[in-house]
Amino acid sequence: MENKEFTYKGIVLNGFLALFLVLALFALTIWFFVLADSSSEFAILGGILLVFLGVCMNGFVKLEPNEAKVLVFFGLYSGTFSQTGFYWVNPLMSKKSVSLRARNLNPEPIKVNDKAGNPVLIGMVLVWKLENTYKALFEIDSQSLAPSSISTSRTGAARSLSLAFENFVRVQSDAALRQVAGCYAYDNPDTADELTLRSNAEEINERLVKTLNERLSMAGIHVTEARINYLAYAPEIAAVMLRRQQADAIIAAREKIVDGAVSMVKMALDKLKAEGVVNLDEERKAAMVSNLLVVLCGDEPAQPVVNSGSLY
Repeated sequence: MENKEFTYKGIVLNGFLALFLVLALFALTIWFFVLADSSSEFAILGGILLVFLGVCMNGFVKLEPNEAKVLVFFGLYSGTFSQTGFYWVNPLMSKKSVSLRARNLNPEPIKVNDKAGNPVLIGMVLVWKLENTYKALFEIDSQSLAPSSISTSRTGAARSLSLAFENFVRVQSDAALRQVAGCYAYDNPDTADELTLRSNAEEINERLVKTLNERLSMAGIHVTEARINYLAYAPEIAAVMLRRQQADAIIAAREKIVDGAVSMVKMALDKLKAEGVVNLDEERKAAMVSNLLVVLCGDEPAQPVVNSGSLY
């Protein structure tokens, strides 16, 4: 898309020099009014100068770092002025203040369906800033997005524009988060190679940033960072999914216990045979293996039984 933003190249005066000239003309205006008693022409000149000074006062611009003024001359975009300091520009131009500073957005978690169709609650935090003032003011309807309760003063207008951009980012971030979350499952313990929302945070965050920038580029807004900061199953299925996770954990623990028990039984039999402690036939080996496995794999503490009889 063509970049229509450009830097203002019109007449720019140092603000303090312009202020000195205005004060000098104001003093001259007062002198003309003093001389008005001797001639009506001085009164007319004083009135003209007073109107001229009133118009000139609208030309003063004060900008802090990472602030800009979008200048519009009777509906015609005349450029973006972003020089830090105190200046004077054409007073007939309307000046829209915009902030180029980075801002955070931390919306409330939303309910979406993941790739498997499970409802999940997911939230994110993102850092964004304005990069193209022309797109921000003229490519989207920022005026209608602004809250109507904000005052119409210069400070209120700047605040209104800021809230309009924030509302636009909020709506588009909601749509982008739904789009990205619907492409991945919450969790998939059966397939370790598949990307999931729970286990692949960096990859998901990178795709989220890319999707957000694609959606917000029309408004001249750039997202520098976006991260998922909240992820949970929706309340209606949270209990069921918790039981499933508990079952998976129990199965995994049982598998590890069985592996360890078999290894220990094998080690015990080999050591008994190697040291010649006792000679067991196959039937008694099977009984011993069964008893050891019951003891090692059981949930309850074993109750030992002392057999004082002969093995033969």
